[in-house]
Amino acid sequence: MSRTTGGPPRVLVVDDEHDVADTQALKLGERYEATAVYSGQAALDAAGPKFDAVLLDRRMPDVHGDDVLSQLRERGYDGVIIMLTAVDADLNILEMPFDDYLQKPVDQSTLLSTLDQHLDRPQEDDRLDEYFRISSKLSVLEREKSASQLESSTEYTELKERARELEWVLQAENDDFEELKETYQSICRS
Repeated sequence: MSRTTGGPPRVLVVDDEHDVADTQALKLGERYEATAVYSGQAALDAAGPKFDAVLLDRRMPDVHGDDVLSQLRERGYDGVIIMLTAVDADLNILEMPFDDYLQKPVDQSTLLSTLDQHLDRPQEDDRLDEYFRISSKLSVLEREKSASQLESSTEYTELKERARELEWVLQAENDDFEELKETYQSICRS
């Protein structure tokens, strides 16, 4: 159920490749009301509280997806933002305020499962959301970077420690935390 309309959640799909954006929007049509736009500027013009989530490509010619992400958060957009991209992750993602990171190509099942996980939680828990945001970044980087590259990053080490702290607290407070974590980890993000 959408936070804003009472109907199905609304998702803005942003990709400069028209066919890709349209295909992703079509894949979502089963459970979500999806709107496709084809540039970073169009995303900035369209995004707002009427959308519960944004699927955002990183590499776009007019306004880069990283800049769109920053501007949306600066404007106060607090909906789910999922980076959906073919760009290999680098340590710079540690500072980026997205909720999840999926690498193309993404099948329909993964796309729906990821959105479901972020949008279908009955009660919001900021710590759980933070844990999943951190977990997404860590899992992408652990696939893309060597152990020595990660160990040399203070930001990575600090984020890894924060994930451990959150996991400990969430396990103590939520009987279903392990099930939520298992469901989250079952989604293929690469």
